[in-house]
Amino acid sequence: MGKTSRWRRSNLRPQPLIAVTDVEASSRWYRRLLGCASNHGGAAYEQLVANGQLILQLHSFQHEHDHGPIGDREDRPYGNGVLLWFEVDDFEAVMQRAAEMDVAIVRPRHRNPMDGDGGPNHWECWMRDPDGHVVVVSSAYGTADGGWQPDGNPFRGGSL
Repeated sequence: MGKTSRWRRSNLRPQPLIAVTDVEASSRWYRRLLGCASNHGGAAYEQLVANGQLILQLHSFQHEHDHGPIGDREDRPYGNGVLLWFEVDDFEAVMQRAAEMDVAIVRPRHRNPMDGDGGPNHWECWMRDPDGHVVVVSSAYGTADGGWQPDGNPFRGGSL
């Protein structure tokens, strides 16, 4: 059975949720950087959406609701080993907004791969959100400079 028949896009929708110290401030940060919108709002919980799709949930460390605490506010660094990765159509505009926001950069804008052919051939920038979670913003596959282009984006129905 091929990948396409086993996994239908409509059957799986990632809905990442991260614990943050200030939901409203984090919401403003992500909305400004990524150009997304609030779908919930509030001091305890937020849903961020783009093009009608949920892209990220923010939850306060302090609010337990009916499920108990989401994380330990004292256990640092937050999100150790987790990267929140967003492919965007307006990479240069996001980079401009990141500069205006004075975002903490982990790995400046670079091509992946750094040299030669292969890989996704896209632009990336790694940064930290207000709580220190690592956020990666990338352009679409095949949009970086150079002559090599992938055969397609495996995440959009093509194949590499």
